[in-house]
Amino acid sequence: MTSDLARTLAEEAEAESITTFVAAAVVTDADLILLVRRKPDDYMGGLWEIPSGHVDAGETILDAVRRETLEETGLTVASVDRYLGHFDYENSRGTTTRQFNFAVTASETGPVILTEHDLYQWAALAGDLPGITDGVREILARV
Repeated sequence: MTSDLARTLAEEAEAESITTFVAAAVVTDADLILLVRRKPDDYMGGLWEIPSGHVDAGETILDAVRRETLEETGLTVASVDRYLGHFDYENSRGTTTRQFNFAVTASETGPVILTEHDLYQWAALAGDLPGITDGVREILARV
């Protein structure tokens, strides 16, 4: 995955007046995908999602996907393998956030150490995935 792609994605979003970015990682282990659940008192509490977080100022989208995966799960991203697409959503401030989603390979798939979520699960992609947004569901269909 190249930094050119990350720069192009950011430029395209900014051209659409979207300036808040989130980077997200689809972490797999065999036929399973890692989902984490937002704490009940968080914005969109109880929602299951893929590890993700804000892209900080001066940070690339690819750097953020590595950092956020480590911060939220304790897992180290060995490689960012491919771009899976993006979706936009209204954030807690009422503005639009663009979430960029990447398939990644983790150095190891455990132990998962949560810092910002209350639960995690390794879910079968072929199974029913309740409690996720349509945006995440569409991204997972591309894995």
